[in-house]
Amino acid sequence: MVDKEKHTMRDYFLSFGVFGMLNVSVFYINYIFLIPSLIKKRKKYWLYILSFLLLIVITALVKTVIAVLNPEELLHYSMDGKIREMSVNAFAINRVFAIGFFLVASCIIKFTIDWFASERIQRNLESERREMELQFLKSQLNPHFLFNSLNNIYSLAYQKSDKTADAIMKLSEIMRYMIYESNTPTVALSKEVDYLTSYIELQKIRFKDGAYIDMTLNGEIDDQKIVPLMLISFVENAFKHGVVTDPGEPVKINIIANQKILHFSVINKKGQQNKDAQGGVGLTNVERRLQLVYPDRYKLNVVNSATHYTCELMIDI
Repeated sequence: MVDKEKHTMRDYFLSFGVFGMLNVSVFYINYIFLIPSLIKKRKKYWLYILSFLLLIVITALVKTVIAVLNPEELLHYSMDGKIREMSVNAFAINRVFAIGFFLVASCIIKFTIDWFASERIQRNLESERREMELQFLKSQLNPHFLFNSLNNIYSLAYQKSDKTADAIMKLSEIMRYMIYESNTPTVALSKEVDYLTSYIELQKIRFKDGAYIDMTLNGEIDDQKIVPLMLISFVENAFKHGVVTDPGEPVKINIIANQKILHFSVINKKGQQNKDAQGGVGLTNVERRLQLVYPDRYKLNVVNSATHYTCELMIDI
């Protein structure tokens, strides 16, 4: 009884202890050394295959030698109540497949983990690239707007207009929003609307004959969020290229928002001298930003007719 227990313990020690250590060693040799050094770094695929096969042969040979030295524990097995003996060749072939299983498993696990790591790195790089591009586009927008506004205020100051101080105050409010409040990924739609209103009021100051803007708001303006400085280019484009001094055909700005969709449109009459001057840097900039922050979630429709220019934007918010 004691001899049988010793035999069983020795069997477990060899099968699960020694052979288990060899299997784990093979797994990590391939995982830590062979794949990183021969495939990842050096691209030595033939050398890797040779090392892969050599590792199988050496480990199988070591296991076979251990089995030959301990035949009672490793080569003899019980079947149908009888003790049978496995041949050395059969044992060696069995070990080859077992070692191959551990090596293939290490390859699958290694390449799977590396693939997920690579995907995560690519996503991070893509996110950083998009953020850098957005910041670059935003940096283009701010000087573009500031340049136009300063030109307007310069004209008022040159004319010694009483409206100069009000224009500077409006510009100060707008720049405060652009510098401090628009640095977050999204802002309340109501703040963006306030920003548009301030911009319109600033533009009205410079028109002696008056600027006529019909702006309507409908829906849940206070409850929705939007990427900041997304709508200003459309309004700026209307002031820059459109006719804003005709009371019969004012610039029409319409904003409708609900829980899912923001509908924004600007319609302006075109001046005779500006019929081919629509668009420009501002709208090109904003369309690129839309592609980055609302991919497949927006629809921009621009109609440039002989007499009117229409921009219609729908965003899934």
